[in-house]
Order: sequence, then C-alpha cells, then structure tokens
Amino acid sequence: MSQTVWTFLIVGVSFILYIVVAWWSRAKSTSEFYVAGSGVHPVLNGMATAADWMSAASFLSMAGLIAFLGYQGAEYLMGWTGGYVLLALLLAPYLRKFGKFTVPDFIGERYYSQGARLVAVIAALFVSFTYVVGQMKGVGVAFSRFLEIDFKYGVIIGVLIVFFYAVLGGMKGITYTQVAQFCVLIFAYLVPAIFISVLMVNNPIPQLGLGGKLHDGTYLLDKLDQVCRDLGFQEYTISKKNTIDFAFITAALMLGTAGLPHVIVRFFTVPNVKDARKSAGWALLFIALLYTTAPAIAVFSRTNLIDTVQDKPYSELPAWFKNWEGTGLLKFEDKNGDGKVQYYNDANPTFVETVANERGWKGSELTVDRDIMVLANPEIANLPAWVVALVVAGGLAAALSTAAGLLLVISTSISHDLFKNWLRPKISEKGELKTARITIAIAVVIAGWAGINPPGYVAQVVAFAFGLAAASFFPAIIMGIFSKRINKQGAIAGMITGLVFTTAYIVYFKFLGGTPDAYWWGISPEGIGTLGMLFNFIVSIGVTYLTPPPPLEVQQMVEHIRLPDD
Repeated sequence: MSQTVWTFLIVGVSFILYIVVAWWSRAKSTSEFYVAGSGVHPVLNGMATAADWMSAASFLSMAGLIAFLGYQGAEYLMGWTGGYVLLALLLAPYLRKFGKFTVPDFIGERYYSQGARLVAVIAALFVSFTYVVGQMKGVGVAFSRFLEIDFKYGVIIGVLIVFFYAVLGGMKGITYTQVAQFCVLIFAYLVPAIFISVLMVNNPIPQLGLGGKLHDGTYLLDKLDQVCRDLGFQEYTISKKNTIDFAFITAALMLGTAGLPHVIVRFFTVPNVKDARKSAGWALLFIALLYTTAPAIAVFSRTNLIDTVQDKPYSELPAWFKNWEGTGLLKFEDKNGDGKVQYYNDANPTFVETVANERGWKGSELTVDRDIMVLANPEIANLPAWVVALVVAGGLAAALSTAAGLLLVISTSISHDLFKNWLRPKISEKGELKTARITIAIAVVIAGWAGINPPGYVAQVVAFAFGLAAASFFPAIIMGIFSKRINKQGAIAGMITGLVFTTAYIVYFKFLGGTPDAYWWGISPEGIGTLGMLFNFIVSIGVTYLTPPPPLEVQQMVEHIRLPDD
C-alpha cells in the first residue's frame, strides 16, 4: 500500500478508537467531568498522565529543537524531566491529600481569600492558554503533512476533533482517551527510532545508538560535529550559550511543572493518596521511554537531513521534500541559480566570507521549521510507509491528548472556580456542566486561531507557559504546603508580581520589538519565568511578615496536608 493509504488507515483507526472511548466514557456528572469520578486505576492514570505530559512539544518539537541546537537543547530535556520528578515527589501527594482538584481551589482555600482564587484563575488561564496554543500548532503540523494541505487548515481540522471529545467526555472521557493515545504515541515514537538506529549504527537500542559507530567506522556524533563545522554551524556537542540563560530556562521548565494545572488535576482522578503516588511512579516510567529516546532521534534526523539535501540538485530530491514544501513548513529558494540546495549558516560572517563566497553561495537556500523533524525523520530515512503513517498518528495523539487536558483546565477554572465558587455559588450541577462545555467550545476556537499564528516553535511557546507557571503558581503552592506563616496578602502580592513581570517581559521581547542585546543579564523570554519566580518569593515573604499571620484553622490545615496519612 502507498504511504497515503497507510496514513489514512492508521490515523483513521486511531481516531475511531479515540471517539469510541470518549463516547463510552463520557461524563454524566460534574465529578466525572472534572476528575473522572476519582476512580481511575494507578497504572491507567500513569498512562493518561504521561500522555497529558508528553505534548506536541515533547513528541514533535523537543527532538526538533535538539536536532538544531545540539547540546544546548539539553535545557528542554533536563527541565521537563526534572520538573516531573519535582511534581511527583514534592507536591502531588500533598495536593491530593488537600482534596481540591484545581490549583485555584487550593489557593482559594489555603489563602482563605476569593481574591487569591481570582488571581489564581487568571494565572491558570494565562498558563493553560499559552500552552494550548503550542499544541494547536503541533496538531496543524501533523495534519498538514498527513492530508498534504496548508498548515492553517490542519489546525482547523484539529480544532474540530478536539472540540468533539473534550466537550463530550470531560475528564473521564479524556482520561481513557489519553490511555489509548499514550499507547499510540509511544509506539509511534520508538518504532522509527529503533529502525533508524539499526540502519545507521546497527544497534536496536536508540539510546545506545546515539554513541555508536557508522558503517565506515566513524562515530556518529563525531561525523555530525564535523558536518556542522563544515557548514558554519556550531559543533553539535558543544554549547556556547550564556550559562545564566541556560540555567534559567532549565529552572523555569522544571519549576513551572509544579504549577501546571492540567497535570496536577490528574492526581485527583485516583481514589486516594497512595494511588496518587503509584500513578506518579508509573507516569515517570512511561515518560522516560520517550525522553531518553529524543536525543537519539534528534541526531539521526539532523544527520540524515544534511546527507540527503546538501549540494544535491533540487530536481533529484526525494518525494518527501516536495511533500513537506506543500505544507509551507519547508522552503527552498535557489539564490545562486545553480539548481542545487545549499544549506549552511549564513549568520556566521567568518564562514560566509571564506567558504560561502569561495563556492559562489549567495545565502542559505533551505528553511526548515524545526517542528517537522520528528514527522519527517522516517521519510528522510526511507523507512516503510506504515512507519511514516504511524509517526503521524503518534504526533496527533500527543498534541490532541494535551490540548484536551488544557482545555478542560480552562473550562474548570471558569465554570468551577469562577462561577461555582465565587460568582454563582447556587448554580445547579447541570448548569455548571453546561457552563464548562460552553467554555471549552469558546476556548478551542480561540486556541485554534492563535495556533495558526504562534509566537514561535511549539517547544518555545510551551516554554513561555512553563515560565508563567513558575512565576505565578510555584511559590504560592510550595509555600502554601510547607509554610504555616505565609498569608493571603503575601501570596496575592507575589503571584501578581511574578505573573505581571514575566508576561510583560515575554510580550516586550517577543511582540513589541525588544532585541536580545537588551535582555536582562542575557536571560531570554523562555527563561525569564525563573526571575519572575524569585520576585514572587521575595514579595510574598516580605508582605507576609508585614501583615498578620493566617487564622489558626488554616495553620492546622497546612499541618494536616503536610503529613499524608492514607
């Protein structure tokens, strides 16, 4: 069968599976809509959590970023992996013991203030919406290649699908759909990695293949380093990035994890604290399968891309190149009119003055959207058509699973935290459920529009969300659990400070013309959330000790949740 037929078959079967599961497990009450009735088995919840966690940024964009950034891309790998460990060990059991299934609910109760709840709702909406925009771009990338259509139409199709099963199923439907999506995405990620590892270095374990030898006896990483040098790029295994920015991005990704509402809520879908700990452990195992494979896929894809296109006549390039050109995410411009592809670092003045001018190159002629690398990788390596189709299905599963979880958080923040617990406390269960579904419908449309015009690559957009979460939620949650003295005045002032500062910094440097040479201490927008978090801590503690301590019952509540006993 052709690649197109395989793609329609595998993607079609997977989507039928998702829809059937969503219909079978559709929510019939607010408890099922918000937390799946707290009856999910720890192993299944671990799979669902892993699918929720391994978004389009993990599946599509992380390996793509590492492919182009090399060692420098380790900040994403270390930040996201370490972040989940932090969340699973330091926060999840205590939040589960507290018994409130949303972050605004926790903050509103812990800081005995509707004002604190409102600030938390606003922060949750900021974080979740920023995150979901990245997922919608990932959906568009996968659909545009799968259907061979323009990227924006791929986003629109993804919007319609997410709308169906998120609105219908709520958390119960999303949870069991995510179990199916995890199985699809992890299989789709590992199979081509194993194939390519065998073909390139004759090792079926991609993690080991990364350090293996090619058939000519050259180490794979040595070859990639040499190729990068020859084309004017920085060596793959070396990073010359500002160390402060590297550390701040890693910390923002790690600490922002602790404030991600769509992940935290997963620990309320199991019956008790013990099962929350178990599901956290299972999720970490499932997540490690993908995260330890990503560096290998990055190296394989960058090496194969350069080998396939560099100095090759455009007319002789394989079909995958022309197919990706049709999506608008891969572009060739013949600047010197010789009909060949010249791909090099034209931002390197020394290289341009010597090698490029000597060879008659007029500028790099290849533009590659980094988010296509994982999807294009099996095609570049000339793997069987069914493997290519499987990766498309996996990319869609990753993006859709996280998008659905985020949209549910957005709807919960408005229907439960804003309406039920503040504006309309007497709203009926039916009315609350209706409000939640209407909110998802509106949010998915807005997210789809923003996904068509994202402010960066998927992983970059997601990094902004993590930074916002670190700057707003992390101090309030961590001090709310481990400090009896922190009060509502401190928490509110800190969250507002962190959120406003981080948002302003990102907006200024990404949308209002700010240039990198004006970064504070060289800290990029992706890492500024760490500084916002520090400001949050300072303001929270300072205001707290200038104002009265929390009521005695709140201090006793903190003591209770800090010592899980079931």
